[in-house]
Amino acid sequence: MGTSEERFQAIVDAESKIEPTDWMPEGYRKTLVRQIAQHAHSEIIGMQPEGNWIGRAPTLHRKAILMAKVQDEAGHGLYLYSAAETLGVKRDDLQELLHQGKHKYSSIFNYPTLSWADMGAIGWLVDGAAITNQVMLTRCSYGPYARAMVRICKEESFHQRQGYEILIRLSNGTPEQKAMAQDALDRWWWPSLMMFGPNDSDSTHSEQSILWKIKRVSNDDLRQQFVDMTVPQAGFLGLEIPDPELRWNEERGHYDFGEIDWGEFWRVVRGDGPMNRERIEHKTRAWEEGAWVREAATAHAAKRARRAA
Repeated sequence: MGTSEERFQAIVDAESKIEPTDWMPEGYRKTLVRQIAQHAHSEIIGMQPEGNWIGRAPTLHRKAILMAKVQDEAGHGLYLYSAAETLGVKRDDLQELLHQGKHKYSSIFNYPTLSWADMGAIGWLVDGAAITNQVMLTRCSYGPYARAMVRICKEESFHQRQGYEILIRLSNGTPEQKAMAQDALDRWWWPSLMMFGPNDSDSTHSEQSILWKIKRVSNDDLRQQFVDMTVPQAGFLGLEIPDPELRWNEERGHYDFGEIDWGEFWRVVRGDGPMNRERIEHKTRAWEEGAWVREAATAHAAKRARRAA
């Protein structure tokens, strides 16, 4: 039968799912907790830059769409925290680690949203990068995570289309509106490429995660997929990608693109981005101010349980 480790890897290699009651290496569990928690935190923190624009959206229709999108992101966080809890961690503990700065979230959400066009750029680029990164997670070897990702990816596809539609309208509007769209692309392009993480040579977790089939594709390959998909979309909008080194490579069959400013990436990851402090302060304040709701819900659940007993 082999060792527990060998049986575990055989299940993974056979493309079967690991479930919460199955034996798993401690490193596998810790990797999943780290990744799923970071993903959940990103969904919740990601509500802030867009929630900031709900009251300023140009029409009631746009407000309704943006509210629905932010609500979806809250749901994604819920699915993911629930998946993390199947690994034996408590949601409140994950929140505390986030508030203390001991857990990370996607660096992209530490950039400010300066104009309405940013809502388009976030939907098109940020959610587009998220889909590229997350579709493979629907085949993750850990069952609860994979199943959560199926619904999340479907909803993210709506978010991407919503953002792209905003930019179509702006790009075909007045010269001022098209300039606003170009400005948003200029500011969000490079942070979006950073979303795939460091180069494979600098990624400390990728090789083991791919062996365990938590990940299926490397950071650099995912980034290349995103660039190849997005450049023609920018051309359709009549917008210019802010990369003088961007060009089609006939021999490779892919676009070549410039080097990311990794110094900026690591500064933001380590907490020194434009909005790092504001995002965590806002999240912590919301958690503290919402304590009475959680306490009331707990008391109500206990009351119902006593009545049922």
